[in-house]
Amino acid sequence: SVSLTEREQVLGALLAAGINLRQQVLGGVAAASVGDAGDQARVLIDRGCRGVLLAPPFYFKNVTDEGLYRWFSQVCEKIGQRARDVFLYHIPSVTQAALSIDLIGRLKVAFPKVVVGVKDSGGDWAYTEKLLRTHADLILLIGDERHLAAGVRLGAQGAISGLANVCPAILLKLIEAGEEDPRVIRLVNELLEFPVTPAVKALIAHRANDPAWLNVRPPLVALSEAQAARLAGAYDAIFA
Repeated sequence: SVSLTEREQVLGALLAAGINLRQQVLGGVAAASVGDAGDQARVLIDRGCRGVLLAPPFYFKNVTDEGLYRWFSQVCEKIGQRARDVFLYHIPSVTQAALSIDLIGRLKVAFPKVVVGVKDSGGDWAYTEKLLRTHADLILLIGDERHLAAGVRLGAQGAISGLANVCPAILLKLIEAGEEDPRVIRLVNELLEFPVTPAVKALIAHRANDPAWLNVRPPLVALSEAQAARLAGAYDAIFA
């Protein structure tokens, strides 16, 4: 729901605020076509972002590994010689296009100086474990906070996490120690009772005491007042 023009404006605002994009910003790319994905990625690279989080195409369903391999390959070629630091984004609940362990291996071999990591937001521990054991040479980032501690113990380097917007210090301790925090698991389970992005924003609004954080863009819809209150109450009870 953020246009290409707005993405450029956001990057400009971050730079103006003194944010080091090379160290602190991994930019997301989500597009159905090779051309659009390449254009989005080039904006991020030209601005000097740390890397590109590249999701698979999402319009056609039940696509094959071969089809996904060709799509990712053409995106990397479209970016050209500037292509670098691409993190493949496994989030099948959204894209309906899972990145198989074998597909990741093919892309890693084909683009060894470009494909450097994977973000795993699949929420399937069996997949996560196999990914970590098979591709330990890649930077592996966990999306499901319930698997973060176990993932770190197997070599995951960290997370790109919705809850990092809510309780970053708690997640940092979890990553540094590799020890489970039952509170995090409980909070994720509560979040999953609602659409995730509106729920995360509702928690930020609760913690910041700022209802502006409840706003989302179509097609997402903000939580109702009752839903937001229920989630806030659960959060307060978990971290009391």
